[in-house]
Amino acid sequence: MRRREKFSLLTFFLVLIVAGTYGQTQDSYEYGSEFTWGINKNTSGGLIGGLVFKKARKLNDRVLETFGLELMNVKHPQERRTNSIQTGNLFIYGKSNYLYAIRLQYGRDIILFKKAPHQGVEIKGVFAIGPTIGVVAPYYVEYFPEGGGSYTVRAPYNPNINIDYIAGTGRLFEGLSESKIKPGINFKAAMNFELGTIKSQVTGFEAGFLIDAYSSTIEMMPSTKNYAVYPTLFLTLFYGSRK
Repeated sequence: MRRREKFSLLTFFLVLIVAGTYGQTQDSYEYGSEFTWGINKNTSGGLIGGLVFKKARKLNDRVLETFGLELMNVKHPQERRTNSIQTGNLFIYGKSNYLYAIRLQYGRDIILFKKAPHQGVEIKGVFAIGPTIGVVAPYYVEYFPEGGGSYTVRAPYNPNINIDYIAGTGRLFEGLSESKIKPGINFKAAMNFELGTIKSQVTGFEAGFLIDAYSSTIEMMPSTKNYAVYPTLFLTLFYGSRK
C-alpha cells in the first residue's frame, strides 16, 4: 500500500473514532480565545514534517478568526535514502537543495459541533490562506576526494561527485547561510477535532489538505522533474490553552 493511501486510511479511521465519541456530547461551554501548537506529519515531509502554531479568537458563537505560523521541511516526491558503501551512513542521492517552508496563515475556524464541559469532542471546519516563504538551501554531502584517501570534504551535492565516494550528508543546517528565498502562497482546508476534558486546555488533532504554490519551479533534484506546486495531506497533533 502506498504512503498516501496509508495516510488517507489512518485519517479515515481517526474520523470514525471521533464521530463515535461525539455521541457523548451534551451542553456546550464558552471560551473567547485559544492558542495551540502542534507537531505535523504530512505526505511531503519526513518522520516529522514540522511545527505548527495558531492563535484564534471568537468572532461570534460559531466562528473563530485565526492567525497561524507553520515551519516545515518539504521533500521532493522522488527522494530516497541510500547507504554509503564507504561508511554505511545514509544520504539522499541526487538531491541538490533543501526546501524549508515558512507559512503565515489567516483564516477561519467554523464550529460545527460543540462539546460538553468534560466530555465529547468539539469539531471545527478549518480554512486558511497566506504567504509562504520558501527557503532553498544547498544540500551538502561529505565525500572522499576522487581516488580515495583517509580524509573527507563537505560540499554542496553535484552530479560530478562519484556516488561510490560519498560518506554521508553534511552537518545539520550546513548551507543555510547560502539560502535563497522563493516567495509563494499556501491554502489549507481541514477538520479539527478537540478532545480535551479540561476547559482551560486544548488537546486534539487536525487532518486535511494543504497546497503550496511558489513563483517558479524549485530545483530540489536536478536529475528528475521538479515542481512549483506542492500539494500534501497532513495530520497535526496539537496542544494548547484557551480562555
